[in-house]
Amino acid sequence: MSRPHPSLEVVGGARQELFLPVLEALGRPYSPFPLIGWNRHLETIFASFFRSLPDVRLRRRCLRTPDGGSVALDWVSGDDRRLPPNSPPGLTGGSEDTYVRHMLLKARSKGFRVVVFNSRGCANSPVTTPQFYSASFTGDLQEVVAHVGSLYPKSNLYAVGWSLGANILVRYLGQESHTCPLSGAVSLCNPFNLVLADEDFRKGFNNVYDKALARALRNIIKKHLLLFEDMEGEYNIPLSTSAKTVKEFDEGLTRVSFGFKSADEYYANSSSSDSIKYVHTPLLCIQADNDPIAPARGIPREDIKENPNCLLIVTPKGGHLGWVAGAEAPIGAPWTDPIVMEFLEHLERGGASETHASSIELEASGQSIDNVQCVEV
Repeated sequence: MSRPHPSLEVVGGARQELFLPVLEALGRPYSPFPLIGWNRHLETIFASFFRSLPDVRLRRRCLRTPDGGSVALDWVSGDDRRLPPNSPPGLTGGSEDTYVRHMLLKARSKGFRVVVFNSRGCANSPVTTPQFYSASFTGDLQEVVAHVGSLYPKSNLYAVGWSLGANILVRYLGQESHTCPLSGAVSLCNPFNLVLADEDFRKGFNNVYDKALARALRNIIKKHLLLFEDMEGEYNIPLSTSAKTVKEFDEGLTRVSFGFKSADEYYANSSSSDSIKYVHTPLLCIQADNDPIAPARGIPREDIKENPNCLLIVTPKGGHLGWVAGAEAPIGAPWTDPIVMEFLEHLERGGASETHASSIELEASGQSIDNVQCVEV
């Protein structure tokens, strides 16, 4: 494949010619699944509720962070016996999500060792300090990458992030820049510009997503309310526990926890669009032009074009975390999975040998988890 199909927008720097020949799926038209794939809200909701959940047994281990916090790492049971020590590891965050489970199986079938990185409070990950995850905080990801790298020092590491996890991943790549221990990364449905994403989040039908996510955040804080009872200063815990919108939750808790004067300042200073110019790790970004949560106008196209390490693919449809298209539609793996694996396999074969690589997936969550109780590592 020398030229992408006209139905796809492809933007990339100097490395574009290195990657495009191996991304065979880009040579075919993007064809949304009939009826479902033509409406962004229908596709987003359908994928969320009806995409199949692969049965994968996971072994949970918890990593204690320097501030006393905890994150849960879900490893695929049996990989230690099945895979050689130099199999490249991958991290994910949220092991209950169907799209992560499908990616997990695809990566395993290609010889990758996969670990799911569940952020604080996600997928029943324990909350041990009065602080959750945030779009701006990369400290936990830094700890997880270092930990996985220490376990498999002879392996390359790769990371895949979805939605807010993608934003955190790209911020991490920019902060680490030349010293990043990852050999490659993939960003999917990244909101990129959180100010624009916040504007769209509170418009029209998007209110449905806003209320649903706010309810999920309320449930997390209510489960751990004792940690927050004595919080002083600008914290407004009652606002967070009764929040009807994500912004209300962030105003009451998140922005205070991470030192911002307002939720608006938090969004303005947490956008990964500002990090692209500093990325020196091979990075594939895939977005949907009709994404209701990660607006296409927030994609930093010019910075991606000018950065030789980045490649952007924009599909005409797809919704948010939908991409109900391709050989496995409508209830199988998203259209993006084959492209992600072609990209990672190319890097693992040495396709970008002048850079180092690493494998981490940042989104997954599941119900067949062995040892759900956290065992610290």
